[in-house]
Amino acid sequence: MTRRLALLLAIPWAASPAQARRSQHATVTQAIGATEVTIVYNRPGARGRSLFGELVPWGKVWCPGADEATTIAITKDVLVAGQRLAAGKYSLWAIPGPGEWTLIFSKAADVFHIPYPGPAQDALRVTAKPQAGAFMEALAFYFPTADADRALLNLHWGETVVQVPLAAP
Repeated sequence: MTRRLALLLAIPWAASPAQARRSQHATVTQAIGATEVTIVYNRPGARGRSLFGELVPWGKVWCPGADEATTIAITKDVLVAGQRLAAGKYSLWAIPGPGEWTLIFSKAADVFHIPYPGPAQDALRVTAKPQAGAFMEALAFYFPTADADRALLNLHWGETVVQVPLAAP
């Protein structure tokens, strides 16, 4: 009887939708002065695919993540690449290019990763230069450096790293 019960309990868990996802859920939080920045996203894997310029086309809006749109929540106003972004929760979008990326912070926060909510919902757009980096199988957001009032935010997937400075105003 115990063996049968264990089997019955294991079946729903094995077939749950969370198990079917290939992209793992992730959250990263960083303090910048009195501001807390939290990014919530799902991490698609490269799985041998050519990423930027192929899977993710140049010059088209892309949601860096999978399933739900990637969100960034900011507890107090922050400067993103020198431009003020008000405290709040935003979805994060990008327009990749071989020499320059545009990062879009959209007021439409809790949305699916397609379609892009449109420019009318944009709170802020900033540009950044992509850099070459060590291969990263699963998309990652992380803060390689941070101090009392500033940090660098990296978006890293494959061999591409897009770095954006954040600072307390």
